[in-house]
Amino acid sequence: MYEKIITHNDFDGLASAAICSYVFQINQIQFAGPNTIANSQITVTEDDIICDLPYPLMCGLWFDHHAGNLDELKYRQIDPSSVPGSFELLPSCAHVCFNYFAPKHALPPHFKELVQAADIIDAFNYQSIADWRQETPGKIIDAAIRAKRNYDIKHKRNLMRNWIFLLRDKPLAEVAQTDTIQECYREYQQEEQLMLEIIENNISFLPGDANQELIILDLTHFNRPPFVIKNLAYLRCPDALAVIEMKAHYRQGIKTTNFGISMGLSLNLNSVEHQRDVGEIMRELNLGDGHAGAAGGTVYCQSKNEMLKEKERTLNEILRLWQEQV
Repeated sequence: MYEKIITHNDFDGLASAAICSYVFQINQIQFAGPNTIANSQITVTEDDIICDLPYPLMCGLWFDHHAGNLDELKYRQIDPSSVPGSFELLPSCAHVCFNYFAPKHALPPHFKELVQAADIIDAFNYQSIADWRQETPGKIIDAAIRAKRNYDIKHKRNLMRNWIFLLRDKPLAEVAQTDTIQECYREYQQEEQLMLEIIENNISFLPGDANQELIILDLTHFNRPPFVIKNLAYLRCPDALAVIEMKAHYRQGIKTTNFGISMGLSLNLNSVEHQRDVGEIMRELNLGDGHAGAAGGTVYCQSKNEMLKEKERTLNEILRLWQEQV
């Protein structure tokens, strides 16, 4: 019926693909990013299942949970109920897949734990920094997925395909202890120490941010793209409420004047009532999309001088909208 699963290359994407692979016994997996789908850079047919990505021109089944992708459907005048598959505003796409298939198929018991882990990891829904830093099987696997050094893209994608099948067939605790997961996890731990050093040297706050609520992590001056996970900035500034990361875009290894901007809420907000929605900030500024707790986009510039001006303007606009959300 369906021949291939096209999914996002993060924990939620792998978890979603594991569920779909189990139901349809599909072993052909392709990884893609949101822009790859949005810009029609790969061929998608009615034989394909799309997970945790924007809706393409056509597909066999589509599973997603991003508010911005739903808005895009409405902009294209596509009725979401007419799209085969399921869309729900849930913490993870894996949860959407589980809800869709559970009433119709006898899913293995370990999928409930897999979905719970995807909900927490994809939404960064930890109760505290201590909770976030606690080692769990899901976080070990997530860290292994994130490890970058010493792995070319083809090799890493082959590893992740195998991990999808492990997540399909085994409980999280068993998957986390497999040799390739452990090897990549140890690699990630070394990379994390380097990330903390980069963060220490590249964070600041906006002059208008008197309470230092928004950490600014500006990495646009690097000639080569550094591997940094922005949430690690909370270890340096634990009282901040959000972090904004800016990275230069590179084309065929050459730095361009375009830059990406992403924003995530602090764990400090998980235990209190608040009106913060960084996805709405990205959408209102027409930068990109995301969830209430994490979002990102791109700023296009014609010159270095324009990039410097746009960085300042964009950050001040984000701060303005942030302060208006109180």
